[in-house]
Amino acid sequence: MSDPYAPRTALHEQVVDGFGTVRVVPLDPAADAPLLHRWVSGERAAFWGMNGLTERQVAGIYAHMATLGTHHAHLVLKDGTPAALLQTYEPGADRVGDCYPVEPGDIGVHLLIAPADGAQPGWTAALVGAIAVYVLVGLDRTRVVVDPDVANEKAVARFLRQGFTAGPVVVLPEIDLPDVYLPEKKAQLAFLTREVAFAR
Repeated sequence: MSDPYAPRTALHEQVVDGFGTVRVVPLDPAADAPLLHRWVSGERAAFWGMNGLTERQVAGIYAHMATLGTHHAHLVLKDGTPAALLQTYEPGADRVGDCYPVEPGDIGVHLLIAPADGAQPGWTAALVGAIAVYVLVGLDRTRVVVDPDVANEKAVARFLRQGFTAGPVVVLPEIDLPDVYLPEKKAQLAFLTREVAFAR
């Protein structure tokens, strides 16, 4: 069976020893909507904030994001199979920028890892490690900021295991615009510098 993602230009491609080939490709809002809808509709994705949306609404959200110069959505593939949804953004152009002192070289990340049946120990760490290479080296940034919901203990713990340092707990303000609505969110900020990410 041919790889439907092969025609997309890889923004990052990395062979991870003992894991496989990780590719980061641009998201196609229309073509990827069925896949994304399955991912964001699951109970495990409740903190992603899209439970209850239709496939068309999900496509619309990412079509809107594709018009922005500050926010970008990507699919992360492992050996050609979708493994995660990665969103990167400029913190100064996002509500998180109201909640901490943004520094030059900062980049924000939202990460939704796909449901993985029978994933081996270390699977997530290997995937996130490759994503860190793309974000910090490929995009030439010095620090990653993440803002998981404070109640999403699994995500917070995962980031801390990856070397992130916990920052303050903040309240991200509600965003209510014609093209996007985000409810207020109590978030645990966490940061990963390039020095820490590649010290091991």
